[in-house]
Amino acid sequence: MSSPSKRREMDVMKLMMSDYNVETINDGLNEFNVEFNGPKGSLYEGGVWKIHVELPDAYPYKSPSIGFVNKIFHPNVDELSGSVCLDVINQSWSPISFKCFEVFLPQLLLYPNPSDPLNGDAASLMMKDREKYDQK
Repeated sequence: MSSPSKRREMDVMKLMMSDYNVETINDGLNEFNVEFNGPKGSLYEGGVWKIHVELPDAYPYKSPSIGFVNKIFHPNVDELSGSVCLDVINQSWSPISFKCFEVFLPQLLLYPNPSDPLNGDAASLMMKDREKYDQK
């Protein structure tokens, strides 16, 4: 087993042994869904989000693909595909650690960035009428 394969296995096993509900797809470690609770203090608190994760063959040297399976209204999440616009994952990825569920996604939900939207409607509403955005 090569080093990237060991790393993939180790990271997925850590995730499975954590408090997250992890469901592998096609009995492999390259693709899985994770149930993620909305972070405390966010508009998404109390919600349970299913996140689809795909680890590329070059993982951990290449970032995972992460997206919401269930619908979420957020400026940095594409409403149709669930794709996440998150610079840390997409452009600034480092193979040091897989902290998507402990750090990256909670930060995304706590601090939406309407200046770099994937969902223009959510971004526009957030900037024009924060109260209506919060309600939606």
